[in-house]
Amino acid sequence: MAQDQSLEPAETRTVFDAAARAAEADLPSGDEKTALVRTMFDTIAPRYDLVNRLMTFGLDVGWRKQSARALGLPAGSSVLDLACGTGDFLKILGRTGLRPFGMDLSWGMLAANRTGAPLAQADAAALPVATGAVDGITCGYALRNFTELVPVFEEFSRVIRPGGRLCILEVAEPEHGLLRIGDRIWFRRVVPLIGGILSDGAAYRYLPRSTAYLPPTDELRSMLNHAGFSSVNRRALSGGLSQLLTATRRGQP
Repeated sequence: MAQDQSLEPAETRTVFDAAARAAEADLPSGDEKTALVRTMFDTIAPRYDLVNRLMTFGLDVGWRKQSARALGLPAGSSVLDLACGTGDFLKILGRTGLRPFGMDLSWGMLAANRTGAPLAQADAAALPVATGAVDGITCGYALRNFTELVPVFEEFSRVIRPGGRLCILEVAEPEHGLLRIGDRIWFRRVVPLIGGILSDGAAYRYLPRSTAYLPPTDELRSMLNHAGFSSVNRRALSGGLSQLLTATRRGQP
């Protein structure tokens, strides 16, 4: 396969690294991954909130609230919640006085969204949003579901105004001790069982495996810096069960 000459060396290496991670974990990539993710989330949408509350013991609500606060934007700011799903983030953002709207690849998720916020179906790598049109973006537990991260981060940079904010929530693994062992057992063994009983077994077997798509923290930081963000920070939540990445769009507001 010929190398894409439009990519700089660091970007090319990132694309190849992502493909290697997917191949090593026997996971789909490219168009196959996009189709799988869309179909999977269409399927699990009806009971998505219920399974989320059970698999995180409700902790995900608090993590989203921390993310909304970390945006640090004044009331009335326009915030795009990307991969908005059924609307958990949208509800929290609205309650803090922000003006949220949501986009998701999955029609099923959008159909199950009852928040009343403006919604649109969209591919994260080609957002139907004007350049510099939003004050911030939130994105919860979706990085590993995007087909390629480089074009997605470039779109984040394009649509967020200079000085705007980015908050990304994603799964993580505790670094130490019994919490790490317990998390592995719960996430890799128990969660697929719960998902199989209440929703779709194949989807909830795939989701724990999909963490293999996630680049290391240093690589994520480098990718965001290269896309046009500064002050990239990572915070472990609840002992490392989740992680919060924050960044500021470079440039003068």
